[in-house]
Amino acid sequence: MRRADRLVQILLLLRGRRRTTARQLAEWLEVTPRTVYRDMADLMASGAPLNSEAGEGYWLEAGFTPPAVAFSARELAALEVGARMLAAWADRDTAAAAQSALGRIHAVLGSSGLPPEPLYAPTAGNYPRERLAPLRDAIVSHQALWVDYRDENGRDSQRALLPLALFFWGDRWLLAAWCGLRLDYRSFRVDRLQSWRDTNLSCPPDVSLAGYLGHVDSDGRALAWLERHQRQPWHQE
Repeated sequence: MRRADRLVQILLLLRGRRRTTARQLAEWLEVTPRTVYRDMADLMASGAPLNSEAGEGYWLEAGFTPPAVAFSARELAALEVGARMLAAWADRDTAAAAQSALGRIHAVLGSSGLPPEPLYAPTAGNYPRERLAPLRDAIVSHQALWVDYRDENGRDSQRALLPLALFFWGDRWLLAAWCGLRLDYRSFRVDRLQSWRDTNLSCPPDVSLAGYLGHVDSDGRALAWLERHQRQPWHQE
């Protein structure tokens, strides 16, 4: 990353945060804390409204608006591919938002601003994408569901679930959940959910996405992924 880009990135990372240490910034930017200290000194010397306190970190004064973000050609291509995949496989609201964002990029750059991207995502056809939005809402609100589920052999069952996450596996979505019937973590294909409604489910207090990943992941790679994801600067609790 060029130094000028890094300085802008620091301002973006600090925006909306109460305190951020040099060590945190160094980890996110993949530089040394010493480099962060130099960058901070340069930003302050240039008039950026930065405050700092020993042991507490850095923060921006309220009301400061960082400069506009500029993307490289590869970053823009990645955004376009991501938008195409969401348009094909996400719920309708998310797909529409992705298409809208991509349309804004094209509108700003013009027809010659975005290089042709050869990666495409075929349309999902009659995939039941309308099921994704309510499941996502249940995950965010920690709402348990009573579901009717049909397994691969056509057998129906009813059970209470606490949804934890949705995972996309190339041609289908899986719902990670705590299952009140099995009293354990389970995965459920979204296209096999026949119906659901809100319900109350008493489950162990330590039920979590990390617990689910530890249950299904034998070599620890998924847990390592979750830990990295939650350390990323764009991940907000």
